[in-house]
Amino acid sequence: MIGGRRPLQGRKPADRRVRVERPHAPYFRYVGPGQMVAKAAAHEPKTTVGRSWARIRKAAIGRPLASEEEAGERLTKKKALAIFSSDAISSSAYATQEIIRVLAVAGATALAFSVGVSVAIAVLLAVVAVSYRQVCRAYPGGGGAYAVARENLNPLLGLVAAAALLIDYVMTVAVSTASAIAQIVSVEPDVEKWTVEVAVVVITLMTIANLRGLRESGNIFAIPTYLFVGLALLMVGIGLSSILTGHAQPLATPNAEAFPPGTGLSIFLLLKAFAGGSVALTGVEAIANGVPAFKPPEAKNAANTMGAMAILLGVLFIGVTIVAHAYQIQPTVNDVPTTVSLVAGTAFGSGSVLFVLFQASTALILFLAANTSYNAFPRLGAILAQDGYMPRQFSYRGDRLAYSWGIVLLSAVAAFLIWLFGGKVTALIPLYSVGVFVCFTLSQIGMVIHWRKVRDSGWQWRLGLNAFGAVLTAVVLVVVVSVKFVDGAYLVVILIPTLVGIMLFIHRQYDASRRELSVRHDLVFETPHREERAVVPIPGVNRAVIQAVNVARSVADDVRAVFITENPADGVEIRERWERQVPGVPLVVVESPYRALTGPLTAYLDVLDAAWPPDKDAPITFVVLPEYVARRWWERILYNQSVKRLRSALLGRPHTVVVNVPYRRDDPGLFEQGDRRASGQEPPPNP
Repeated sequence: MIGGRRPLQGRKPADRRVRVERPHAPYFRYVGPGQMVAKAAAHEPKTTVGRSWARIRKAAIGRPLASEEEAGERLTKKKALAIFSSDAISSSAYATQEIIRVLAVAGATALAFSVGVSVAIAVLLAVVAVSYRQVCRAYPGGGGAYAVARENLNPLLGLVAAAALLIDYVMTVAVSTASAIAQIVSVEPDVEKWTVEVAVVVITLMTIANLRGLRESGNIFAIPTYLFVGLALLMVGIGLSSILTGHAQPLATPNAEAFPPGTGLSIFLLLKAFAGGSVALTGVEAIANGVPAFKPPEAKNAANTMGAMAILLGVLFIGVTIVAHAYQIQPTVNDVPTTVSLVAGTAFGSGSVLFVLFQASTALILFLAANTSYNAFPRLGAILAQDGYMPRQFSYRGDRLAYSWGIVLLSAVAAFLIWLFGGKVTALIPLYSVGVFVCFTLSQIGMVIHWRKVRDSGWQWRLGLNAFGAVLTAVVLVVVVSVKFVDGAYLVVILIPTLVGIMLFIHRQYDASRRELSVRHDLVFETPHREERAVVPIPGVNRAVIQAVNVARSVADDVRAVFITENPADGVEIRERWERQVPGVPLVVVESPYRALTGPLTAYLDVLDAAWPPDKDAPITFVVLPEYVARRWWERILYNQSVKRLRSALLGRPHTVVVNVPYRRDDPGLFEQGDRRASGQEPPPNP
């Protein structure tokens, strides 16, 4: 009895009472008949190595959190703006730079169109932001474009959106980290030779911060985000004031890149500049993917945060572009110094305290912009895993209620990309923004169908807005793919169907296993009456083997031992000892002239099956493997290698059950019990 009410009878007839019992163990909390809740002590490791590793994890990411503590990990709008919007807001630090780099090919006069291009991108931002505000309210469970496309279009297009989002989140980490290091190099050029190393260290620190959970990462990242926003608004305000008062004069751009003459301004060049600046929209969809992370009311808070983010991004993006044009800032070689650092120098003065503080905050928010992906990528991975399109591990939450598998995978892939491209922003940018416009387009087409189904209050204007947005983002998608295709966008075009194929393969595997394991609801299962036998492969006669034989005797009446050897003399010696010490259990000696172990054993099992009468079901064969458990982890590499090979070879064999019987030096257990019975000190159990 684990816990409950037990009636007690006293010495007198009327002396009756009830004792309410609770489990005495500290590992469980009794909540009802046959139902317990595991306490924290039940999860604590029992080994020395396990306890040491637990202390390290606790120091790095904090104590484990129970599921009921999730509500306390939800985000307020202020913290959510720092976590989910840092990617979009920080793109104002490099989006203008991409526009100028394209237009500068046509000469200084073409740079005048940079402001118009930025305004056009801001209009697109407004349409997308309003659309995703509706996604937040219509799909409060999260998932963003994947959820919208899967439900309203078809599952395949939902997977296309998911694959595009996953790629975009990885690129966000890589591009934001590389751009942040470029900001540092603008102040301290010697850092450039350590770009990849610094990036890997920063990604590692962000991984640890996010493994600590949402609230912890919100506390860490809020201050740098709001510091950047405040200083950037101040920078834009000073720059616009200088323009209005006539103090803005063209400046010579240090380390300016020289372009060959002869390239004129064209529609294609403007479209290419628009495509380059469209990186400003990356990260906009992250809030819609992370709606469940907000405090209640989740959908309303997420929609309001989306609006605040869009306004801040639009103001900063257009403001930086206007100031950069007024001072006629040119693109620089390898983006050193960066455009935004040159704008800050004109506003605050190069070398001033505010300039250094702004550069530091810019680098920090670009590092932290990757944090948007660290919250959106694992959540999308968890949703895909729940739907059967990614390995189920991605839906499991770690000690701090974070989706640890997704966080670690994102870090690994992003670090690999930075190493592969040498941490160069210009090399990574062409792979960026293609995926996000795929998601924008599919999401808004899906929302058009959603409003036609729902038809609630105001559905007509919402449908019209989403239809306009779908056409607009589809056109932009074509432009982005066409102008960036040769520069590297072709990789994304290849990766998206590749990821979709992988996810479909995983889904088919899960569907196949589900069908194989399914049980009809109307079936009632009784004790089986199938014949059973046990086979014990032995390396000799020792305590672990005797314990395995005792276990085999408890599960089957037909028990036999098998000794496989390459030396016939060893077989004779083992048989003599076996028949003397283990009577009643037949021993089969199999000579293996080719020194193999698994092959002769599986062949022997096949011979046993073939000898069974064909008109009867083959018996269940229990292969009982004796296993010696060493006390220390480093000792275990010396033992049980043959057992591991046998287990791997036998798993999946028809009507075969593999049973591992561990023998520990400090807990002889079944061996001593069988030894006492064999010597007559203890009677055998009742049949």
